[in-house]
Amino acid sequence: MIGGLLPAAAAWAESTADGEDAELLPEEAALTGRMAPGRLREFTAVRACARRALAGLGEPPAPILPGPRGEPRWPAGLVGSMTHCAGYRAAVVARRTDLPTLGIDAEPRAPLGPGLLDAVSLPAERTRLATLHRRAPELPWDRLLFSVKESVFKAWYPLTHRPLGFEEADVTLVPDGTWHAHLRLPAAPRAPRSFAGRWAATDTHVLTATARPGF
Repeated sequence: MIGGLLPAAAAWAESTADGEDAELLPEEAALTGRMAPGRLREFTAVRACARRALAGLGEPPAPILPGPRGEPRWPAGLVGSMTHCAGYRAAVVARRTDLPTLGIDAEPRAPLGPGLLDAVSLPAERTRLATLHRRAPELPWDRLLFSVKESVFKAWYPLTHRPLGFEEADVTLVPDGTWHAHLRLPAAPRAPRSFAGRWAATDTHVLTATARPGF
């Protein structure tokens, strides 16, 4: 599923299993002592995907440890992203010389809960979502908007090491399966001003991805 949203330079892996048979590397296992069982299964399963993705680049297994804000720290020279939600997890990696950054996200195919859309969106985005809903009411456009912002945030942070608020990304979803996001930030050297990517919806999930920022 996620592979169809990514450029050829990216290697990826996905799973719908809980990962009970997957194993953590010692450095990862040392971080799991207080994890609840469900969180531990997700942590384990998505790292199994990450190692399969690394193998797709011809890279050896490596521990994927969280950084200061929970972001995955990849081996030197690589970029990547991971996502997990109920019933799905995936990881994607690429060589930094091929792609500057990556961001992926998966969410259940269901509308956001009450009040959440207002918390994560701008008025202009809600106006555009209303138009999309009238055109294709079977799709959870609010959930797709949220997922795009998650993908943008995952791609943005490794480039800048600065958090990005929901209100700082103005997202436009296009029915053809593409999207673009304008960042509502002062211009700064070497900081992306926009991102673009693709989205898809299955019977159970919505998925989004970005592989190149705009400057």
